[in-house]
Amino acid sequence: MKKFVETRRDFLRHIGVAAALAGAGLASTEKASAGETSQGGPVLTARAKMKQLREAEVLIVGGGPAGIGAALGAARKGARTLLIENHGFFGGIASFCIGMNINHMRRGDRPRSDIHELLISKLLAYGDRAAAISGHSLRCNVEYLKVAILDALDEVGCKYLVHTRAVDAIMEDNRIVGVVAATKKGLVAIDARVVVDCSGDADVAVFAGAETLFDKKNSPMTLALNVTNFDMNKAQESDFRAALKKARSSKTYPQAPRSCLLQHFPLSNTVMINHTGTREYGPIDATDPEQLTVAECFSRRQALQMVDAFRRFGGEALRDVELTATGPQVGVRESRRIKGVCILTEQDGVTGRRFDDVIAWRSGKIDVGGGVYDAKMKVLNVPYRAILPEKVDGLLAAGRCISTTHIAHSAGKSMGNCMATGHAAGLAAAMSAQKGWLPRELNIDELQRALRADGVDLNQSEGA
Repeated sequence: MKKFVETRRDFLRHIGVAAALAGAGLASTEKASAGETSQGGPVLTARAKMKQLREAEVLIVGGGPAGIGAALGAARKGARTLLIENHGFFGGIASFCIGMNINHMRRGDRPRSDIHELLISKLLAYGDRAAAISGHSLRCNVEYLKVAILDALDEVGCKYLVHTRAVDAIMEDNRIVGVVAATKKGLVAIDARVVVDCSGDADVAVFAGAETLFDKKNSPMTLALNVTNFDMNKAQESDFRAALKKARSSKTYPQAPRSCLLQHFPLSNTVMINHTGTREYGPIDATDPEQLTVAECFSRRQALQMVDAFRRFGGEALRDVELTATGPQVGVRESRRIKGVCILTEQDGVTGRRFDDVIAWRSGKIDVGGGVYDAKMKVLNVPYRAILPEKVDGLLAAGRCISTTHIAHSAGKSMGNCMATGHAAGLAAAMSAQKGWLPRELNIDELQRALRADGVDLNQSEGA
């Protein structure tokens, strides 16, 4: 049977956006990319003559840790910077996981960069109920985090928009010159000299026709949850795990995960629970709307089953626990990544390979969602070529969608690491825009000097 592939034009027509395109005076041209997307369908690019919402030297798409790093880096460098985010708040996975430690924000207990420290300082200014930092990790109440991010963006003069979703790329030949965004005003154009894709899923890269990488054995998703009303002196992580094990054995709670990790939330008698989420369901493609819907709905039922299992099988310490919150959306560990000029591999991490064009480093344990990996990963040095798409001009990528293999990706997707590649991408975008260069024409020595001036140690060879 011939496999049906729905193009984005078909999709827009089905949901009525095609009519909006016509009404806005948008002429769209179907243009196949040099390769196919990870889903195998053609990429369409919009060439827009439509209402312009904003114009910027640097446009950053996605307000998670990578986007925050990129926005702070670009704006501090003096570029007119605009950050757009689909949700009503910034933070991405740092906010979605409602209290998960933000790892690798420092080198041990020493500053990692001026950009990391700027955000940390804004959080700590709200007091010990907002955040605390120990070693390399930052633990925070995400409601303070959302405002601290605004404080940091305001300080550096970065403009920003929430409730603004990039839905297509505006192209001139092989160069991206902006994005089409969906807003409450309808579809609008946002022009830019350089675009940084911090969407997590390489959305802008796909819209622009860049080739992407995708592993069918991608890591599971997790909907984080907060539970409260238990005895902090009696309850242990082993109690929660034992309750889940009994729940699975009883077959009453089929969606209960095999294990969970607890992190104390900055509220009395409350913990954030992280677990392997959809692992039992199997690999899910976060870029497929039907599969992502399955993950969201499965995970919300799973959260209720977990709390019921704790109450029923957790003994005296857990019998009165209550569910207080779940994340605003499921947390995605891995999806598609750009195919860059360089693809980072696990061997690069195992051997501690050094690159002449290093612009960041990523450290952390191998995390493939509960899988086992024997090789010990050293610091993974990130070359500029890994944030630079192989073929599309005017575009950089940062965060979890940089160019890596599956295992190399798992070693460096922690939020502090994503912020570091975002910082580098933002600086590179600002310097390129200000000098009138394409990002692939940028002088790497100048970029490295700018990163060092921002407190980045590019000689890092051991983990934080």
